[in-house]
Amino acid sequence: MTELLDAKRMRQEILKGIILDLHAGKDLEELKARFAKLIQNVSASEIAEMEDRLIAEGMPPEEVKRMCDVHVAVFKEALEQQESPDSLPGHPVHTFRLENRAIEKVVQSLKELLDQLAAAGKPDLAGYSQALQSQLSLLAEIDKHYLRKENQLFPVLEKRGIYGPPKVMWQVHDDIRTMLKATTRAVDEGNAQAVIDHGNKLLTAVSDMIYKEENILFPMSLETLSESDWGKVRIGEEEIGYTLVSPGNRWQPPAAREDEPVAEPGVTPGAIKLNTGELSPDQVNLMLTHLPIDITFVDEHGQVRYYSQGMHRIFPRSPGIIGRKVQDCHPVDSVHVVNRIVEEFKTGSKDQAEFWLEVDGRFVHIRYFAVRDTQGNYRGVVEVTQDVTDIRALQGQKRLLDW
Repeated sequence: MTELLDAKRMRQEILKGIILDLHAGKDLEELKARFAKLIQNVSASEIAEMEDRLIAEGMPPEEVKRMCDVHVAVFKEALEQQESPDSLPGHPVHTFRLENRAIEKVVQSLKELLDQLAAAGKPDLAGYSQALQSQLSLLAEIDKHYLRKENQLFPVLEKRGIYGPPKVMWQVHDDIRTMLKATTRAVDEGNAQAVIDHGNKLLTAVSDMIYKEENILFPMSLETLSESDWGKVRIGEEEIGYTLVSPGNRWQPPAAREDEPVAEPGVTPGAIKLNTGELSPDQVNLMLTHLPIDITFVDEHGQVRYYSQGMHRIFPRSPGIIGRKVQDCHPVDSVHVVNRIVEEFKTGSKDQAEFWLEVDGRFVHIRYFAVRDTQGNYRGVVEVTQDVTDIRALQGQKRLLDW
């Protein structure tokens, strides 16, 4: 163990020396050769770790960042000779990097606009607003890039025991979202100086995040995750969407292997496998009974199969209705309406019906939804009843952090 630590410290000193020589303007080819020798038996994760340690020791991040160019130059020839999976269009990392190149173009365009605005003796948005709004609208697409990291990549990393980088990056994503809103608001309000101030902070944060992705997150992820893991990242990406690019399809997700040693949560005996996850019958029951709505499900044969037993039901229900025809659960004078709703759901001419009324001074919203399977076949009706009195009275905003 001591020998391993000593070797790490030695590599750290070598890297520090290379960066200092790079700063001093020494021959780039000689530095590339030294760096190539250093990383022969060193992972990208350790390189990132060494760089972080140098920053922690006081070396300016800008100096460490310059090392990235040498890093890329050393690996360029090998990458051209050998096609790794992440170099194939369609691989999640390839798509993330492709998006980063598109984002960098938008950042550059915005930077030029902000520099022109700042160069004016008295900053004025006249003549700049439309261009700024256009570029900020493009930059807002970055949210899809971040959402795919948060919802597709981070969960798979966490299953491999990696929690730190995802948590930190997610916080920075939110900071960038806030900066983007502030910059856009400043443009809308015509506040030129605020546009310059907020805009420059935003562009710096976006560029820094790209650097962290390219030099820490992606190399670490490629070393840690299996092809099957990357398949899990890839599946579902299209539901979120992409930022300013369309991914290729040369790389295809491999079939997930059941024997892969991924730290999956333990499967609950008797669990019900759903489209997105699995729950035990007890969990399903608890979830449905704790929703602030009343639910009743009628199958394709018109029989009541289920109703939720919430704490505050709006309309009374009892076990006696289970198996009963839905028409028999309504007053005679409204059965013809029930029949019409069901018939239109069956034929596909309607998918939803809604009604609202006052009950004991409360405003109640009732909705019926047609239930269809993946082939479009009619499978029943879900009735959702909700007391929306308090919801109708809401004003302004209350965010999660206001709780």
